[in-house]
Amino acid sequence: MKIEYLHSFDVAYREASALQESLREKLILRDAPPRVTNIVAGADVSYARNSDFFFAAVVLLSYPAMHVVEEAYATKKTSFPYIPGLLSFREGPALLEAFAQLRQVPDVVIFDGQGIAHPRGMGLAAHMGLFLNIPTIGCAKSRLWGHHAAVGERAGDSVPLTNDGEIIGAVVRTRTRVKPVFVSPGNFISRERAVEVVLACCRGYRLPEPVRKAHLAVNRFRLAQHDH
Repeated sequence: MKIEYLHSFDVAYREASALQESLREKLILRDAPPRVTNIVAGADVSYARNSDFFFAAVVLLSYPAMHVVEEAYATKKTSFPYIPGLLSFREGPALLEAFAQLRQVPDVVIFDGQGIAHPRGMGLAAHMGLFLNIPTIGCAKSRLWGHHAAVGERAGDSVPLTNDGEIIGAVVRTRTRVKPVFVSPGNFISRERAVEVVLACCRGYRLPEPVRKAHLAVNRFRLAQHDH
């Protein structure tokens, strides 16, 4: 698939934050037509502690059956330090290399990370969405930014995630009495649609199936590479 490289990832901390601020203006937080969903992608990154090698996996699944139709992997070395809020500068290059290998273009991508629920509105899913030019969603396991009320205990319950009175995402219970996930739009998608897609991709686990499959795939890939 074609990727639009908007900037280099080989930048200093200050420049990285400034880039996020300027890129935020480019995001389109409404649904991009057509809203057909045939193929959903999940993307995840894994790395061994104390290693600067990053392993990325992108898994394409048919919707709604959730059968794997394509997988792509990449390994990339990065020197960008671990700084909360700037993860895309560490993980982005490996992910984009994996996406570049895909033969098919997914209708939507769910990332294990934040969308606009981020101090500068530019989490991993939002940032990658600008490079990929397709709808992207952030589905994170923990809160990075924003405030929310208590969320109901039943699968499908959700409450808004807000920052300074603005709704930036949703806290979504994907499985009854299991910790919720934090969903926010990345690019070319509305908040409502992002939540709808995540819930539609859940198959009884806390994580939506595309992210869960990508997570399993990237860990298998990292271990296989490590053994060599």
